[in-house]
Amino acid sequence: MNARFSLVKGGLARGRRLGAATLGGLLAAGALNAQAQTELTLYYPVAVGGALTEVIDDLVAEFENEHPDISVEAIYAGNYDDTRVRAMSAIEAGEAPQLSVLFSIDLFDLLEQDAIVSFDSVIESDEEREWLDSFYPGLMENGQIDGQTYGIPFQRSTIVLYWNKDAFEAAGLDPETPPETWEEMAQMGAAVREASGGEQWGVMVPSTGYPYWMFQAFAFQNGHRLMNEAGTEVYFDDPAAIEALEYWVSLADEHEAMPDGTIEWGTLRQDFIEGATAMMWHTTGNLTAVRNEADFDFGVAMLPMKEQRGSPTGGGNFYLFKDSSEEEQRAAVTFIRWMTDPERAAAWSIETGYMGVSPAAYETEALRDYVEEFPPAAVARDQLEHGTAELATYQGGRVRRALDNAVQAALTGEMSAEEALKQAQAEADAALRRYARSR
Repeated sequence: MNARFSLVKGGLARGRRLGAATLGGLLAAGALNAQAQTELTLYYPVAVGGALTEVIDDLVAEFENEHPDISVEAIYAGNYDDTRVRAMSAIEAGEAPQLSVLFSIDLFDLLEQDAIVSFDSVIESDEEREWLDSFYPGLMENGQIDGQTYGIPFQRSTIVLYWNKDAFEAAGLDPETPPETWEEMAQMGAAVREASGGEQWGVMVPSTGYPYWMFQAFAFQNGHRLMNEAGTEVYFDDPAAIEALEYWVSLADEHEAMPDGTIEWGTLRQDFIEGATAMMWHTTGNLTAVRNEADFDFGVAMLPMKEQRGSPTGGGNFYLFKDSSEEEQRAAVTFIRWMTDPERAAAWSIETGYMGVSPAAYETEALRDYVEEFPPAAVARDQLEHGTAELATYQGGRVRRALDNAVQAALTGEMSAEEALKQAQAEADAALRRYARSR
């Protein structure tokens, strides 16, 4: 266990030490609290940026020590898609959870299935309303619709550029200067590939797992937004989107800076750590793991630009499920407020690399000192100024799958970028036709 982890765990574990010191009191109160205790079930995705079950278990234990009238059972359900499926299956079986962390982009599907309630309908005090307004606006874009808040940001991210400073220096590049533009990224990537004698790739952008997310970044950097705010229309075959995909393809075909074909999301972090590539695009949620595991000096930067800087936000929000009692909903809000407290959000950010979800988190002594010691921890936050909401629509699974397939077809050479995106547009239009008519 490294020193940083010990420091963070020390902060998370204070409640457990207090709990041990007052164990007799808790046991004495147990008989009184047992019947009054509100029980919550939390579905939580763990297959994102490494196993986080131990950290969540520590947080739940601390919360329960501070709130003996509320118990929380955390159920770890795999990745985000797995978690959504398990949560919806539980609802259908009459065993609905009270809350869950699911993709921020699941909002439209959850609303369509009438599975969630807004936080506005549950909160009661001015203090709670201030809490709803305390998060970064850019992280709230995927959690609000029609003036109501349905998702509270927790495990949130943007895409960032990681670069290997040693590899840059070996290629004759300034190790302290990452690419600012698309052109520079292609040139620097090609320089690394050439200097290494073909032993190291210049850049890798993952195209499995979440290809739509990476493509959305390219499109937004080219000045194009892929969808409307209502979630009823997408604009995949716009000339700016086609140009963005053509550039992505050119990194391999023209510049020979990136491997042909698809690049695996799940193994890319290890590829970077092992030196297979000098640059990678990946979630900021990998930041702490890269810091702990890389044996070379590395940097983190905002993504390069064409017409503008930009990255879609990503990650998970807390949701409240409809099939729960008023008492359970109130207890769930208590838990979510506790989890997103600035001090706790700061510790979570340090431990995982995910963002502190509120300005107040970055004003805490812990995160302020950490950013001063390790400036890459602020990159994802700073990039929010250039952020956009993640691709989210009705029929989200079908729409994203159409775009994923198009991206992969272009990268593998099965179709041109234009052909692939026109096909994705047609498929998305078919999926969204009834929603576009009804708005």
